[in-house]
Amino acid sequence: MTKKLKWVSFVIAALLVFLAACSNNGGGKEPSAAPPATGGPTSDAGDVENNLGVKPVTFSFYGHYDWMTTAPWGDNEATKWIQENLKVNVNPVQAGGAPEEKLNTMIVGNDLPDVIFTDRGAVVERLIKAGKLVALDEYYDKYPNFKKYVKESTFNLLRSEDGKIYQIPNWYTAGTFGNGGWMVNKDIYNELGGPKLETFDDLYDYLLQVRDKYPNVVPLEVGEKGAGLDIMYGGFKENATSHDIGLKGYPDGDKLVSIFEDQAYKELVLYINKLFRERLITQDALQQTQDAVKEKVNTGRVAVMIESNITTYGAEGHRALTNANPDSGYEIIWPIRKAGLDKDKIFVSGFESLGWNVNVITTEAKDPEAIFAYYDWITGPEGQKVLFFGPKGLFWDEENADGSPIPNEAYKTGDVNERTEKMRKFEDFNWAGNTTFIDTAKMSLEMALSENQRSWETIAQSTVTWATSKDVTEYVNTEPIPETEIGVILQNVNDIYTVAFAKMVHAKSDEEVLAVLEQAKKDSNKAGLDKLLQFRTEKWQENVQKINAGH
Repeated sequence: MTKKLKWVSFVIAALLVFLAACSNNGGGKEPSAAPPATGGPTSDAGDVENNLGVKPVTFSFYGHYDWMTTAPWGDNEATKWIQENLKVNVNPVQAGGAPEEKLNTMIVGNDLPDVIFTDRGAVVERLIKAGKLVALDEYYDKYPNFKKYVKESTFNLLRSEDGKIYQIPNWYTAGTFGNGGWMVNKDIYNELGGPKLETFDDLYDYLLQVRDKYPNVVPLEVGEKGAGLDIMYGGFKENATSHDIGLKGYPDGDKLVSIFEDQAYKELVLYINKLFRERLITQDALQQTQDAVKEKVNTGRVAVMIESNITTYGAEGHRALTNANPDSGYEIIWPIRKAGLDKDKIFVSGFESLGWNVNVITTEAKDPEAIFAYYDWITGPEGQKVLFFGPKGLFWDEENADGSPIPNEAYKTGDVNERTEKMRKFEDFNWAGNTTFIDTAKMSLEMALSENQRSWETIAQSTVTWATSKDVTEYVNTEPIPETEIGVILQNVNDIYTVAFAKMVHAKSDEEVLAVLEQAKKDSNKAGLDKLLQFRTEKWQENVQKINAGH
């Protein structure tokens, strides 16, 4: 985090405290009395349980991310159907590429949006303490769908320090979920004879061939700002993911131990440096933008790629290449691993039952219950079908016994790439994604198609990415508030790590890598890493108790 962003976060915290002091009730708006049910969809939505309480409402929605731009409401078939049938309208508020500054401006102007879409953690907790969020417990008890699909242990982990729930989870799950992985360029792989690609030794040999034969191709693509480099960690150790690197500690019994002490991490940075020194990885890997990565992938100038969101890169790149040549494209592969490790104990990514991000309803909302009722509809079967597959009559006309849509002729015979792109636009508005329902429905629908009609993403998920993703829910909520002593320690440790990692990637020898690693360990210990890991260990063990209580 830059000094500028640090300053902004302190300003936001101070402003929120000021707003809390000025608040009349000091504790946020309590759930309002339930309005009478006004029915739900007025067209052919059918008699489904999640119609209960859906009420016409208009609300503002702000996505607190620099990458997020919310498209106009009603511009695609899904949101247009919602607009016309549910009488729900959304006014997007854009971050404009500067979310911290945007939120700061809204706070200063006392002009918060009705809904904020953000990560769990510091922003949410600050808004709660400032009394600016609506507690949702009563609504969760009243409306049916979240109660049905969210595990009790997940609800326990969503609770804030005051015991209330202010957050609506997105892409939560009761099963396995993951989009990280490895893929290969089919043309290059086949031209080189389709060699074995199972271990890091195999990968190294293959990348050398690519470098020597295809000078304009990136042998190993590692994503925006080198994000895929950390992902390789899971290949050096059984039952581990790069989530340990984010924690700066790996589990050893019931405590977290410094990542700098981990043999697998040492092997990882030595391997990365070897690839970088031999120009098998883009030399600007740590600086490259997402657009630059996509351009390489979509033009076929990537031989192998590892990324935490490989399904998105792969699906888009595969569409681009197969549009020109149906036999080209990318293929998902089982994760690369260290020789001697069990392939079935290798994980690329981690998932949390709480999902990815959350929605919070602010006290600016005139009818918070109506907004929640809409979100409960979203997360139920009807909402998930509309916001993932499109409204009835577009790509499906009937359902099977499980409630999953049955593909119609338009789905079966239409262009796969065009259909996938259209559905991706629907999904952008699926702010209460129900992974449990969607995974079942998507697989049911796709398996009804012939193999060449199935989406690249679905094939990748069903064959590899879900099976190689590990549940790391027990480590949620272990981030300290930035302005606290532990929060400052975390920032200092992260700064030390970021600089050290860049030095290890660019080091001229193994010896230099190990020297930087040793210095980073000393500097982190001096900065208070032990206190950070103790804090996270305590939070982790509290989570374990909450999860066990929810079973």
